Amino acid sequence: MNFFEHQDRARRQSRRLTILFVMAVLAIVVAIDGVLLLVAGMGAREPGTELLSLGGLARANLPLLTGGAVTTTVVIGLASLFKITSLRSGGGQVARQLGGTLVDSDPRDAKRRRLRNVVEEIALASGVPVPEIYVLEQEAGINAFAAGYSPSDAAVAVTRGALEKLDRNELQGVIAHEFSHILNGDMRINIRLMGALFGILLLAIIGRRVLVHARFGRSDKNGAAVVLVAFGLMTIGYIGLFFGRWIKAALSRQREYLADASAVQFTRDPDGIGGALKKIAVYSDASYLDTDSEEVSHMLFGMGRPMALLSTHPPLNDRIARVDPDFRPEDLERLSAAILAEQARERRRADADRKRGERKDSGTGFDAGRIFEQIGRPDWDRMLMAAALAASLPRDVRRAAHSTEWAPEVLFYSLLDRDESLREEQLLIIAQRMGGDSEAQVRALLQAAGLPAAEQRLPLLEIAFPALKRRPPEFVTRVLDTVKAMTQADGRVDVFEFLLARVISQYLWESYNPDRVRLAGSKNLSACREDAMAVMAVLAGHGAGDEESGVAAFQAGCAVLGFDSEASPPDTGDWAATLDSALPKLDRLKPSEKARLVDALAAVVLHDGRMLPSELELLRVSCDLIHVPLPLLISAQERA
Repeated sequence: MNFFEHQDRARRQSRRLTILFVMAVLAIVVAIDGVLLLVAGMGAREPGTELLSLGGLARANLPLLTGGAVTTTVVIGLASLFKITSLRSGGGQVARQLGGTLVDSDPRDAKRRRLRNVVEEIALASGVPVPEIYVLEQEAGINAFAAGYSPSDAAVAVTRGALEKLDRNELQGVIAHEFSHILNGDMRINIRLMGALFGILLLAIIGRRVLVHARFGRSDKNGAAVVLVAFGLMTIGYIGLFFGRWIKAALSRQREYLADASAVQFTRDPDGIGGALKKIAVYSDASYLDTDSEEVSHMLFGMGRPMALLSTHPPLNDRIARVDPDFRPEDLERLSAAILAEQARERRRADADRKRGERKDSGTGFDAGRIFEQIGRPDWDRMLMAAALAASLPRDVRRAAHSTEWAPEVLFYSLLDRDESLREEQLLIIAQRMGGDSEAQVRALLQAAGLPAAEQRLPLLEIAFPALKRRPPEFVTRVLDTVKAMTQADGRVDVFEFLLARVISQYLWESYNPDRVRLAGSKNLSACREDAMAVMAVLAGHGAGDEESGVAAFQAGCAVLGFDSEASPPDTGDWAATLDSALPKLDRLKPSEKARLVDALAAVVLHDGRMLPSELELLRVSCDLIHVPLPLLISAQERA
């Protein structure tokens, strides 16, 4: 199942969630009306009253039953709406509600620094912004989750137990599993499911609390009614709990198998995620959380609490067997004795080093098919490239990118022109719009590290994004205005300047409005034919050495889409305006149609067997603006 098939599955699950939610609400309404009928029936049996049939009792109490049904529906609906509204700020809100602590931009603790490095490497390899990173300090079990509406507002959280008990390869496997949920649209379903089920689970909470706190004496003449109401609320609560778990189990189990498989593809090391699952199996804390995990059980890496029925996760041994076919359940007893041994850790590290040595000369994937296959699930080569790229960033620059205070200056630094006179004009713009301190920091970065290499500029943006989005919106607006002025200093906009301005604007808007993000639409390419041809023409024009090769590249893309393969590319005029007009319309394509479009765009830029920086950057911005995360690629010039 590729990225676009995952997106289609996520849309189907959204519709399925709505149907299951309505069914659950109807069942609860019927149960509440049943309790109301019982209470009314008790009143009908008072001396001097006539015993009514069930139908007669219902007709006699129709206003009561109607009121109960309406009240129940309104309570569930308002509670769910309240929860969804409370989660509008994105994944970080979920992590904080569970007691998560944000990992510092430059953590001193080695384990947290390792966690941040792993998350950044996978984000860079995947072509998405680095998410916020949290640690659940009070949780000794091995667990993790990703939450948010889109990659721009995502947060990844791990427990303290995962930090302390997993080695780097195992932690990498767990984080790769969570990135699969981020990339494949599962995260959006998870957070909607959390909000939708809150109203249902609220009745379970009310039922339990009424049962626990109900106190009445034998002399209380209303005691029987109180008992009945308490029992009814408890029953309704458990009905709500049952339906909540049923819905989560119906939507979650298969996704965990798929995310495990994606993690193996990310890391090319089944021992990573397999080792993490085995440690969950042998440690007494397992993956269980001390905090109440009922609401978030469907988004966790492992089960948040012991459950025999309607579990949100497949059996642990089944998950292990899928990533490690040689595994046998009886092996766990022997593994438990050796799992923390230094010898085993050294063996795994040596094995990882050996694999790296075998692959250090592997290709960079200038193949349209490989690019297509790696969208949403980059392979081990992308991981190695991302790790090397992150390590190549100068220490001062990387530290500034992690800093909330200086992240804007990293963006300005990445835009500095190689022409000295134009660069001085850009620095003056920074001083005028952001102040002298900002200009001084940019100059300090320039003096310490020199101008950034072409392949370092986009990763700097992605690393700086989490720190930048924590600044107030009005400050970010000033930053964006400064970026715009810097890009216009020479009277033209180059490809990277266009990419930076559009991508950072989209990332920030989505991080401030996560609930309004739409990752796909329902249009077909036939309805957007001219827009698709315009984008292909822009890409062909930037990569071609001459007009003839540009036409050939454009026609290669048309052939992939089934358009006229001998058509001439349309006149795009102002290429930036063309992309600004076409890409928002193409963003409304359904996932399967986006798959065809990206396949065509890759065919255009790779028609001549090489990829120039301008082609790579245009392909990247085109994919980003239609919500398709492009895996890390290196251009032909950058390889040279």
